Amino acid sequence: MLAPVAVGVDGSAEGLAAAEWAAHEAVRRDRPLCLVHAWNWHPRQESGEQANAAQRYLGRRSLRQAEERVRRTCPDVRLNDEQVEGPAVAALLKAPEQSELLVLGSRGLSGFTGFVVGSVALGVVARAERPVVLVRAGEQPADEHLPAADGSASTRTAYRDVVLGIDLADPCDEVIEFAFEAARLRGARLRVVHAWRQPSPIGLGPGDLGLVSASERADEWLGFLTAVLRMWRDKYPGVEVVETVTEGRPQTVLVQAAAEAGLLVVGRRITERPAGPHTGPVTHAAIHHVGCPVAVVAHA
Repeated sequence: MLAPVAVGVDGSAEGLAAAEWAAHEAVRRDRPLCLVHAWNWHPRQESGEQANAAQRYLGRRSLRQAEERVRRTCPDVRLNDEQVEGPAVAALLKAPEQSELLVLGSRGLSGFTGFVVGSVALGVVARAERPVVLVRAGEQPADEHLPAADGSASTRTAYRDVVLGIDLADPCDEVIEFAFEAARLRGARLRVVHAWRQPSPIGLGPGDLGLVSASERADEWLGFLTAVLRMWRDKYPGVEVVETVTEGRPQTVLVQAAAEAGLLVVGRRITERPAGPHTGPVTHAAIHHVGCPVAVVAHA
């Protein structure tokens, strides 16, 4: 059986938006869609069979709502659902264990406050070893599309860019491949972004060139980026690629680059740390401040 696209649903607006986005992604990938509900996401103090039955009922209602939304907006998807018991993060990480990717919702806010990403979503992103996509509340399939050339809102013919944030100090094949495949599936342009900083004179070591201009250093980074992507361009000849190197803080550069994107792809290193799993500063900024769906791809 093909690995499904899985989506966590809980009856919320962001969960329904995630389900709809996941359904379209499943069709693009020719995969089934699995709706997953963990029925004690919000555990209560009371216990016993009556309380458990009530939570199961609410879970079934959440799954029905998501199924109705998906059937209405994406009737071609192959659909099944799963209700699981247990702590939400652990349940979502395990059910179904062999999914292609996992989709979750995030609640959008206005202004400079960015986006609320609940503890469940953060916990899953920090621990998952498969790609996780976060979708904001209110996200519509058409939001990934560009308006028609004549400016009409009714006819949409092309996808917005897929943006890949890449760290050239440690480029990761899993993250790059996910971004290229996402662009190929959409027929979208892939914009690959690397942020670099001018070294401080204090940090220069023996033999380092402290007098290299910003433009010369940018050219060096661009040449490195071109070399890293050469193999992937050959593997995905139909994907249009735009390479961008920008001086600045990676968090700021990436958020700005994704302002008009249809999907942002970032990586998360799987590490064993005394403090436990974490997302890293760039990924943290992306999932809190980027408006489009954000795919976080774990890598060793």
